[in-house]
Order: sequence, then structure tokens, then C-alpha cells
Amino acid sequence: MGIFTTILDALKSGRKYEIFGEQGGLSSAITLPKGFNPAKDKCPMVILMHGFMANKIFPPISTMAKALAAEGIASIRFDFNAHGKSEGKFIDMTMANELSDAKAVFDYVCKLDYVSGIAFLGHSMGGVIAGMLAGELEDSPRKPKCLVQMAPAAVLKDDAIAGVCMGVKYDPKNPPEYVSIMMHKLGRKFIQAAQVLPIYETSAKYTGKVCLIHGTEDKIVPVGYSEKYHECYSDSVLHIIEGETHFLNKKKDAVTIATSFLKENLL
Repeated sequence: MGIFTTILDALKSGRKYEIFGEQGGLSSAITLPKGFNPAKDKCPMVILMHGFMANKIFPPISTMAKALAAEGIASIRFDFNAHGKSEGKFIDMTMANELSDAKAVFDYVCKLDYVSGIAFLGHSMGGVIAGMLAGELEDSPRKPKCLVQMAPAAVLKDDAIAGVCMGVKYDPKNPPEYVSIMMHKLGRKFIQAAQVLPIYETSAKYTGKVCLIHGTEDKIVPVGYSEKYHECYSDSVLHIIEGETHFLNKKKDAVTIATSFLKENLL
């Protein structure tokens, strides 16, 4: 396979979780290059962040982990609170506590002796979180070396203002306790916070290199949102993939672009 995956909840102290966010334990997995010895070797690591109602085993996140390991780059995948195998209730999930989750993972990675440098990669809502966390860390000596955003879902703010989520409508001025979305309860706190979320303002603080990847056939997050990100950053490149959808079904193109960018800026 060319890689081996270390599931954190099966290592070290035997605890189910090694990382904790505001809503509880975060299920995570580290993928290391083949033959890599954490006791004596060093390599960079990419923190991979999944999208809305996805998890760490969904592509393109899982696909990226394999591609990076094949190029000598480690990665850590994790489930945001209330997603996958992490703790927390979906109705209590907000962008603020997802940011807290990502920061907890970042703090954990910073303590790993074998990590030589850190980058962020996020898909969809994970792309929004990755960008905002990079911006928040701009003045930190530990800020990420670079950032990749795949179809970053900044549309979530406009949708919250308009009162719609994945086709389900509600009163944006007086949101209900929750909105039922595909057997999930999206809470009022998420909606109200999203309406005033400083997505671009926070992300634009990041001055490192940024790679934006978006498909022309993305019906969930129109390509214009990545174009706006591109205008906000001081050092970014925008790759628009003809015919690609939000879920990056042409995985080879998006993964190849992201992997090449990370190799150039991390190795």
C-alpha cells in the first residue's frame, strides 16, 4: 500500500480519545509514510478537515491522506464534534466549536516531536474552518506553513442569512430550535452564528501561501466563493477544474494539485 495508518484511539494509553474539543473527544487517525519511524525520523504533517455531515473516512480527505503519505508527508484526519466517531450532539455543533476542535488538533500536532512543519487542508465546511484558523494563527510563531482549501463552503453564511440549508427553508430572522437536515438536527445557535460569521475577514489575515481548488460544476458551493477567497489573500493560487463537482469526483485532479502544492511548500 505504501503507507500505514495509526489510529490514535488504539495507541499510547489505550484511551478512546487523545484529543478533546469543547463537545468532548475527537476521533482521529494519523497516516505516516511507509518506513517512517516517529522515534528518530521527522516529516511535515497536514491537518485534514472534512465537510458538513461528512467525516474523516470520506474522500477527498481519506484520499489525500494516502497521496500525501506516498510523497513522504504525514497527515492527521479527525471527525469534528457530532460527526463520525467524535463525541457531541449535532444540534449543539457550531462553527465556533468546530474551530475549537481544529485548534485542539493543531495544539496536539505541535507537541509531536517528529513533525517538522504543519499545513492545513479543508474540504467544503472544513475549508472554511481551515481558512479561519489559519487567519487566527497569523500572528503566532506556530502558524501553518501553507493552506489548501477545496471547494470552501463560505456559502453557508449566505444560506443562513437567506434561511435555507440543503433545500430546507426556515425563517432566518427567527430560526426554530433546529432544522431537520437529512436526519440531523441543525441547531439555532449554528444558524445565528453563521449569519454574522467573519469568514473572509478572518481568513484574509493569513499571509502564507494558499491553494484554492474548485469545480465549475459545483452546485452546492458555486466557484465564485473560491474566487472571492482568491481576491482576499495576499499569496494564493486558484485552480478551477472544468466539469468538477463539489464532491471532487475527479479525485485525481484535485488530489494531484493539492499534493503537488503541499510538496512544494512543506518538503
